Amino acid sequence: MKIVGVRFRGLGKTYYFDPAGFDVALGDYVVVNTVRGMEIGEITLSCREIDEDQLGFPLKSLVRIANDEDIERMMENRDREKNAFSVAVDKIEKHGLDMRLVDVEYSFDRDKLLFYFTADGRVDFRELVKDLAFEFKTRIELRQIGVRDESRMIGGVGICGREFCCSKFLTDFHPVSIKMAKEQGVSLNPVKISGACGRLMCCLKYEQDVYEELLKITPRVGAKVKTPDGVGSVEEVDLLRGRLKVSLRGEDDAGVGIYTREEITVISDGRDKN
Repeated sequence: MKIVGVRFRGLGKTYYFDPAGFDVALGDYVVVNTVRGMEIGEITLSCREIDEDQLGFPLKSLVRIANDEDIERMMENRDREKNAFSVAVDKIEKHGLDMRLVDVEYSFDRDKLLFYFTADGRVDFRELVKDLAFEFKTRIELRQIGVRDESRMIGGVGICGREFCCSKFLTDFHPVSIKMAKEQGVSLNPVKISGACGRLMCCLKYEQDVYEELLKITPRVGAKVKTPDGVGSVEEVDLLRGRLKVSLRGEDDAGVGIYTREEITVISDGRDKN
């Protein structure tokens, strides 16, 4: 069957739709029917054939290619969102709520106004919702998001000097752990391995698969190994280059040697047996 990919805002997820015979190209705007109602989105994946068994669920179809009126409504919604943001900030301050407004989103048909916010805990925003509903005369929804989503929406520059990955190209957040930093030999200084959101940097995930494969075939520090110059123990490991510093043992105290992974045979891996 044929599919196209549609993205609705910024760097959100790409969703699959049945092109329904429409000839669309990358960058085209289309109107589709979603669980949230009618929405306008951008084609980010051109039409292609896939096996229907890969989906596992029925696809909704494109309603139409966006016309000038649809595009104008989308732009008007963006302007209205800016105003709604300003009004909501004032309302939050008025009610003394401990929350930070991050973004505002109108549904395409303007029957709902969605406010994204962050907070350290639960917030009783019932009175705020009443005020906002009275102000904008539409259905109001407040949605609490995490700090990673906040960074994606706001954007910025990371310690690497490049735009945040999450606001540039990442469409999904993958689990990142301190174990990854350890295995990659990265400094465990929180300042160096944390992003602007305060969580571990997403880029620790990028090369993790490679490190895991190399760890399987590379002796660890402390391992007892056999080298072309005799038996010794591994003192240092350059995982990516595949080089190991080995302290040699022998009657003449042979010293230290540098060897490649391929030159070494493991006698004992030196891991904790407990």
